[in-house]
Amino acid sequence: QVQLAESGGGLVEFGGSLKLSCAVSGRPIRTYPMAWFRQARGRSREFVAAIDVPGENTDYIEPVKGRFTISRDNAQNTVYLQMNNLKYEDTAVYYCAASFWATPNRNQYNAWGQGTQVTVSS
Repeated sequence: QVQLAESGGGLVEFGGSLKLSCAVSGRPIRTYPMAWFRQARGRSREFVAAIDVPGENTDYIEPVKGRFTISRDNAQNTVYLQMNNLKYEDTAVYYCAASFWATPNRNQYNAWGQGTQVTVSS
């Protein structure tokens, strides 16, 4: 019913910046709370950031606070993740996710994109 497609990943130098996009189709993005997850090499999938439907409230894990910003443009059906001051430990496949719950916790996301690779180089 809802389809998510990430873009914007790539190779970036340590300390650099990158902005990921998640295009949502099938249903209006205003229907869903949205989030970003990541999975690093040899690690399990990790919650990164979330934003509620109106875009008024956000949630971040401590390692990315002050460096990453999640935002949404409901009119354009797009979610973003601005990543600044990137570190080697940020290297991962980043996934966009939508929740069918009105007020989800971090493990209640239901629809997923295919992921986009972010690699922080030396």
